[in-house]
Amino acid sequence: MSPKRGPDSWRDDRAWQAGILIGSALGAAATLVGRQMERRARQGLVDWGTVERLAIGRLRTAPGALSAEELRAAEPEYAAAMDRIVPALSAALGTELPGVVERSGVVDRAGWVRANTASFASLIGKLEHDLLDQVVPVGGGFTVAAMALANRWITTRQLGVLLGFMGQRVLGQYDLALLSAEAAPGRLLFVEENIRLTAKALGVPLASFRTWIALHETTHAFEFEAHPWLRPYLASRLERQLTLFGRDVRGMGQEAMKGLGRALRGEGGGEHWMERLMTDEQKALFRETQAVMSLLEGFSDYVMDEVGNGLVPDVERIRAKFDERRTRRTPFERAILRLTGMDLKLDQYKKGELFVRAVADARGPDALRRLWAGPESLPRDGEIEAPARWIARVLDGVETESPPSVAPASPPLLADPTDRPVQ
Repeated sequence: MSPKRGPDSWRDDRAWQAGILIGSALGAAATLVGRQMERRARQGLVDWGTVERLAIGRLRTAPGALSAEELRAAEPEYAAAMDRIVPALSAALGTELPGVVERSGVVDRAGWVRANTASFASLIGKLEHDLLDQVVPVGGGFTVAAMALANRWITTRQLGVLLGFMGQRVLGQYDLALLSAEAAPGRLLFVEENIRLTAKALGVPLASFRTWIALHETTHAFEFEAHPWLRPYLASRLERQLTLFGRDVRGMGQEAMKGLGRALRGEGGGEHWMERLMTDEQKALFRETQAVMSLLEGFSDYVMDEVGNGLVPDVERIRAKFDERRTRRTPFERAILRLTGMDLKLDQYKKGELFVRAVADARGPDALRRLWAGPESLPRDGEIEAPARWIARVLDGVETESPPSVAPASPPLLADPTDRPVQ
């Protein structure tokens, strides 16, 4: 016999039914919202449009802004400098320089940001798919998607600050997208607003300063465009490194935060904080790439001094003032340089130039040309610091025992945002 139901029992039944219906509706809504958030989160790790807007917004208040007319008026000055630079470089380096002169332009800070936002987006795009699968796995749910969207918000604003910071300091750039699918030729960019302010701050003639920067960037163009094997060589190593990074990123969070903390405090041992996050294979690729980047920067610095003596009035004074300026960093600048790895970028100039000068002093101009003969002639890890090892291996055909691994010069292809014209 079933228990007797009271007169209000139907209300209890209706309450339970309503609760089940509301709970089901809320569950369905949460699932729908979770899926929508997951779709949004999987649209990308960074909102590049916002990065560009934030960076350019920070630059609007920077001193020395120029109008479009003023930028166009400076173009003939650089064209005249290039007319003198290219023949001098070709004579000194023993080869004709391809037509990069026709691919140069004067830009403002915002123009530099736009060019580099596109380059960064292309670079991140190479590993974004693997990273998204780890950070926002399909079916990961509301919480995972919400965390990914929060990370994108933070990362977007960090990159906007970084590009805004760099945009006030970069002077020139040989813009070469190593991983672009169409392998577009590089172009020279001169950030006129920063060039004028820096020349004034250093107390050097603007015309001489423009020529000095154009010489540096045109030398980078020579390095890549007169040696077609160099771009695919570096691109293959960078792509491999990005692939390995994309596979291994899942467990990096805690170690990365520890590394960032040490970098902000200026602590460190023999390795850069980013290198501590790498596998052995990544470290090998990283250090191999850094030896090449030190050569690129050091060779350009060497050429700036050797060829610049006949092209740039008072070149030694300009160089001395640049070196002096490097020693004056605000705490904020030092923190930014450490966090991005660009603190070690400065070592590329010093170590690379010492290497190139030692080779030239020991064996002359022909030895310098051997540097660009092919991948087998590039300095290996440890040879930048010991030029005699490179001379013995490449010029004399004597293999020497590899020295212990050394700390890399800097992260790959990061522009120096502070002093030197960047590649």
